[in-house]
Amino acid sequence: MPEPSHSSSGKLILLIGPPNVGKSVIFSEMSGMDVAMANYPGTTVDYTEGEVLFGPHRALVIDVPGTYTLEASNEAEEVAIQMLDREPDLVVCVLDAANLESSIYLALQVLERRLPTLIAVNRIDLLRERGLQLDTDALSRALGTDVLRTAAVAGEGLDTLHSTICSALDGPERSTPSSKTDVSWTEAEGIHRCVITRLRQSGVTRRDLIGDASMRPWPGVLVACGVLVAVFATVVGLGMALRRFVLLPVFTGLIIPQIVSLIQEIVPSGLLQNIMIGEYGFLTKGVEWPFTLVMPYVLSFYLALCFLEDSGYLPRLGVMLDGLLGKIGLSGAGIIPLLLGYGCGIPAIMSTRALSSHKHRLTVSLMVSLSIPCMAQTGAFISLLAARSIGALSFVAAISISALAITGLLLGRILPGQSSPTLMEIPDLLLPRPVVLGKKLWVRTKHYIKDAVPAVVGGVAVAAVLYETGLMIYLGALLRPVVAGWLQLPEEAAVPILLGIFRRELTVLPLLDMNLTTLQLTVGSVVALFYVPCVAMVAVLMREFGARFALATLVITTIFAFLVGGIVARAGLLLLTI
Repeated sequence: MPEPSHSSSGKLILLIGPPNVGKSVIFSEMSGMDVAMANYPGTTVDYTEGEVLFGPHRALVIDVPGTYTLEASNEAEEVAIQMLDREPDLVVCVLDAANLESSIYLALQVLERRLPTLIAVNRIDLLRERGLQLDTDALSRALGTDVLRTAAVAGEGLDTLHSTICSALDGPERSTPSSKTDVSWTEAEGIHRCVITRLRQSGVTRRDLIGDASMRPWPGVLVACGVLVAVFATVVGLGMALRRFVLLPVFTGLIIPQIVSLIQEIVPSGLLQNIMIGEYGFLTKGVEWPFTLVMPYVLSFYLALCFLEDSGYLPRLGVMLDGLLGKIGLSGAGIIPLLLGYGCGIPAIMSTRALSSHKHRLTVSLMVSLSIPCMAQTGAFISLLAARSIGALSFVAAISISALAITGLLLGRILPGQSSPTLMEIPDLLLPRPVVLGKKLWVRTKHYIKDAVPAVVGGVAVAAVLYETGLMIYLGALLRPVVAGWLQLPEEAAVPILLGIFRRELTVLPLLDMNLTTLQLTVGSVVALFYVPCVAMVAVLMREFGARFALATLVITTIFAFLVGGIVARAGLLLLTI
């Protein structure tokens, strides 16, 4: 990925601030939905960028990874410093009104670089709710630059911010950085004391009571169960409704018949036509599977996940589960990458960077790779098993959760290193705004269509070639001792095992078109659950932990998948004969 550069007009704007300050909301309001995710060269740190028009100026806006200081104590801080070293045309420093003192310390470190800087104090609505008032004029005098108030989730102050940026870009040339001076916490504390006034005593709000209760064992466990049930109901109920009433009629009733008719007109009968629209036609199954069988559940899951993220509940869930996760060698912060894994394993593995130790990172990454199905794979499981047997679907889910706990317990004892606690910032509990949820859902949907769908189409194309050329029969015979002998599946089930390397859901979807018994469907699902991570996940594992760990993960998941699948097949046959 190339290093971030100035746009064609030479303007570069950095959005910098602490994590969870609402910087991404401001960025999305500025840039709309035309954004790109990139990886900073030489690091594992990701950032988001997008081009925005400010009056006559077209500027590249970069959402700098969240950082509390510029002391280069971690990769995110090092990336923030390197981006500031590029001398941007404007730095928008986003401060947290709810944690203003620590934000002022960061602002002072940014300002000592003598770059054109604008201060936006975000979440000002939370400050008012607490009975406090910010004197922006006094803060502006203390910092020596313009200070604006914003409440990004409510859209407050964003128009003023946009116009102020326009004015700043029309201003004089940027100043040259001067020599650095030490910034002290005492200075930040003094400024904070001078700019904040208490107007009234703020009592405990209902939101505070709910937030505190959700972190205690009681009623926190009850709240967590209710939340997880709601998420499951949303994923299954909304996903099935989208599939049945929207996506199936559109794709199988309109789009796919048109594709078949067009190909039959322009491509003569034979091998090529069969590869395109035959049994494993990549223009038919390659469209039907990702859009009608998987995408409805992906959309419903990401809607639920975005709600949990924006509401501030996920860190509270981590605090509440800290004791339980501690029994398998993890801290409460581990729940966040584990939950993200049910969406996609790639962000789940990358989010382990926030964990406190390398041991925790390895443990969670292997748990995600081994026994957490991504949402595309989960959607395939639901499509495969829900109509046939809810009991079979529940059994596969129980196997997944059991393997997750056992993996954590074993790795906690096997892997070297200390398991130190992780500190988590607990944001305020908020009601997410539908507009923000919609934008985040749209961005994630775009990523699914861009990253997942082409891989599925490519995998199906491989299956079509294998099927139409007769190579599938050869491969089936080659893998017969494992597939037919040990797993008790038909020889053609070797195809999804091969395709699973491309995308995890491809280990499941081809089983839909095979005449399998409920036991065989269950065995196939168990193998798919534990089978190798997809190519993209392996690449991320290599980048984060090295080739040896990625190779070890491939070996472990493959052996475990076939071992457990065979045990389930044998146990199922035994039960049927009793």
